Amino acid sequence: EVQLVESGGGLVQPGGSLKLSCAASGFAFSDYIMSWIRQAPGKGQEWLADIGGSGITTYANSVKGRFTISRDNANNMLYLQLNRLKTDDTAVYYCKKDKTIGPGTQVTVSS
Repeated sequence: EVQLVESGGGLVQPGGSLKLSCAASGFAFSDYIMSWIRQAPGKGQEWLADIGGSGITTYANSVKGRFTISRDNANNMLYLQLNRLKTDDTAVYYCKKDKTIGPGTQVTVSS
C-alpha cells in the first residue's frame, strides 16, 4: 500500500523559509516521478514541482526560484525547500505519487 506522510509545516513570517519532508513507503520510490502540490483555502489544488527518479526537476512559474524540490532515494524521502515565503504561499502542502497524496502539512505565512 502506497503511503505518503508530509511534515515540516508551520507558521513563518513573510520572507522566511521552511523545509517540508515527505516519507514514502509501499512502492519502489526511486522508480517514480514525485510531486509537490498545495491547496490554499477556498482554492483548488495547485501543482508546484516534479522530480524524476534521477533528479530532473520542473517547477511552476509561481514558485520557480523560491522553492527547491529534492529527493533521497536511499531513504525514500521527498523534500521541498521553501524560501522567500509570501502570504499567498499559505496552504496545505501535499506530496504526490500518481493520484495518491498524503494527509498534508499546513504552511501559514503571516506577520
